[in-house]
Amino acid sequence: MTVSKTYEAVVPHKVAFLGLGTMGAPMAAHLLKAGHQVTVYNRTQAKALAWVAEHGGAWAVSPREAVREAQIVFTCVGNDDDLRSVAMGPEGAFGAMPDGSVLVDHTTTSAEVARELAQVAQDQGLHFIDAPVSGGNLGAINGVLTIMCGGDAEAFKRVQPVMQACARAVTLLGASGSGQLAKMVNQICVAGLLQGLSEALAFGQTAGLDMQSVLGVITQGAAGSWQMQNRGPTMVNDLFDFGFAVDLMRKDLGLCLDEARRLGARLPATALIDQFYADVQQMGGGRWDTSSLIRRLR
Repeated sequence: MTVSKTYEAVVPHKVAFLGLGTMGAPMAAHLLKAGHQVTVYNRTQAKALAWVAEHGGAWAVSPREAVREAQIVFTCVGNDDDLRSVAMGPEGAFGAMPDGSVLVDHTTTSAEVARELAQVAQDQGLHFIDAPVSGGNLGAINGVLTIMCGGDAEAFKRVQPVMQACARAVTLLGASGSGQLAKMVNQICVAGLLQGLSEALAFGQTAGLDMQSVLGVITQGAAGSWQMQNRGPTMVNDLFDFGFAVDLMRKDLGLCLDEARRLGARLPATALIDQFYADVQQMGGGRWDTSSLIRRLR
């Protein structure tokens, strides 16, 4: 279900948006609707052309061309290497961004690459904010994402009102890399919640309970959560052809586990659930929603 988004009045900016995937395309559309001048780039050019045909704005053949006049550059790509390529590659954004402009990265990456790009940006007279998001594709479509940020406070102050077009909350959590670390905290929580929900629903179904009725009761109590309210009913009905893909969750949990090893932190349950997601992939569920963990128990 989509909802109507109200945009706060802000000074219009020239922005570039690099990466028009499941999350990036609706986020870029919100920036345009909020009154900003948007130029988009996508590795598959047909997606950029289709986006402009639907929404307006302009498109460019490379990141370098897209960012030449941009005050703020947004990226939302696949992983660390994709981000390095779009920012620092031969046709990368850093090679053409105006002095003092800001690159805001919405990709979920390692904290290490966020710190790396922040340093490169600083050396070139630019600014970098790591700004991963939570809320899934529906949150992007409705413009109600939660955005967790790391970086310089002054640069954040400049870009926060613009990011608000896509979000219900935009928060600076510390120095460069802090946004990515906060996203890891988020994903650790989500994985644990979904495994617990899977076990609970599978148990109740095995016991012969009417689980839709049970959900109606327990969502009002201490066990209630966004995952229970929004994914519980579809899990009961064995529906998983939507939402945040298992393949992407495994990428994110891999980042969490790598960072935990660097920090000396312990994530025993997360490591186990990561292997459960590997089982789902083996079942052919790489593109299923993350709530498909319950399939292992049936």
